[in-house]
Amino acid sequence: MTPEMVTELARQALETTLLVSSPILGLSLFVGLVISALQAMTQMNEGTLTFVPKVVVLFVALLFFLPWMLNTMTTYMANLLISIPNYVQ
Repeated sequence: MTPEMVTELARQALETTLLVSSPILGLSLFVGLVISALQAMTQMNEGTLTFVPKVVVLFVALLFFLPWMLNTMTTYMANLLISIPNYVQ
C-alpha cells in the first residue's frame, strides 16, 4: 500500500463524512442563529429555548435525510470493500 493510496483513502473518508454530516450541521446552525436573533430581539436569555427547537429540527432532518445518508455511507463502504484486493498488492 503506497502513501498515495493511504492519502486517497483518508480524503475519501473525510469527504464522505463531511457530505453526510453537512445537512444536519447546517440546519442546526441555521436554527441556532434564528433562535439567537430572536433572543437578542426579545432579550429572553433562556437556555432551553435554543435546545428544544434544535432537537426537533434534528429529528425531522434525520427522518428526511437518513435514507440518503445511509445510501452514501453504504456506497462508500461497498467501494472500499471491493477495492481491498487493490490495496493488498
